[in-house]
Amino acid sequence: MGEQLGPYLAMFFVQLIYSGMTLLSKSVFNGGMTTSVFVFYRQFIGAIIMVALSLIFERKQSVPVTYSFLAIFKIFMLSLLGLTLALNVHGIALAYTSAMLAAAIVNCLPASTFFFAVLLRVEKVNLRTKSGIVKIGSVLLCMGGASILAFYKGPQLHIVHHHRDDRQHKDHFSYNNKWILGSLLLFLSTTMWSLWLVLQSQLLKSYPSKLTFMSIQSVSSAIQSFGIAIAFERDFEQWKLGWNMRLLAVLYCGILVTAVSYYLQALVIEKKGPVFPATWNPLSFIIATVGSVILLDEPLFLGSVLGGILLVLSLYSVLWAKSKEGISHNHNSLPIQPYKECAEIKTEIPCSKPPQ
Repeated sequence: MGEQLGPYLAMFFVQLIYSGMTLLSKSVFNGGMTTSVFVFYRQFIGAIIMVALSLIFERKQSVPVTYSFLAIFKIFMLSLLGLTLALNVHGIALAYTSAMLAAAIVNCLPASTFFFAVLLRVEKVNLRTKSGIVKIGSVLLCMGGASILAFYKGPQLHIVHHHRDDRQHKDHFSYNNKWILGSLLLFLSTTMWSLWLVLQSQLLKSYPSKLTFMSIQSVSSAIQSFGIAIAFERDFEQWKLGWNMRLLAVLYCGILVTAVSYYLQALVIEKKGPVFPATWNPLSFIIATVGSVILLDEPLFLGSVLGGILLVLSLYSVLWAKSKEGISHNHNSLPIQPYKECAEIKTEIPCSKPPQ
């Protein structure tokens, strides 16, 4: 009984961790923390953890793994696209929009990954089959959901009474230009992660040591993130963490997201396969939505709910199509588990962490 419930409990806690990551990140951004500084700190802590794990688990390999300068350069550029730039864009987008919107857009990742896989001829789609048609439909659902999230707010849904003055929300939610820009940036970060997953799946074929591969990416991203942060934030006060919410958010993302959640997902994928974890992504959207309304006192709009529903439908469309094709057990298939940050250390899903 315990073994049967184990994967379900593990994925429930994983989604709690990811939801907490989104809510904590949004909270510190609302408190004035610079997004680029936050990304650097979380990547720095994540790099320390990944290097430590690599030294612990791969130092006893019978055949030492070496990387040429060209290989390291490729990994460096890959981390620039899928970790450093994507996370910085995502951070700015989160500051401009809401935690709920950021959690919703993650459900678009499998469909956008499929789009790039077909575009780069890594994966083929057969329009004569039902699964092929559903895959195309998932891309359209993804685009429709993202468009609704960006351009349609609709009436505000009053689920709970907001004690704060509505004028306090003006800077974050009332200006359509910031909301639209933030929504587009969220979609941009998702497409960057999708392209990153496709390119990474090809690059990993030549480098079997996933922990070392991820460690190089993490260190590269930490260095790149420091360069971006120091270029955009020269105020030393913004770099101070102290014993406050900023330190909690950085440690949370660096430790719980990078180490605990990825380890739990690795165990679940080993027992249940790569499709099972992805089916739990909507739970993070629900938790983040409730948390953003209750804890962050963010208003909830009809457009956000409708757009989120379309993105969830897009996610399950891809999962259904892949299950029909039997790709869930094919080691050569592309990953469908979101980067949430991703970076899972497994044999079936060659991806790295986004987010961490």
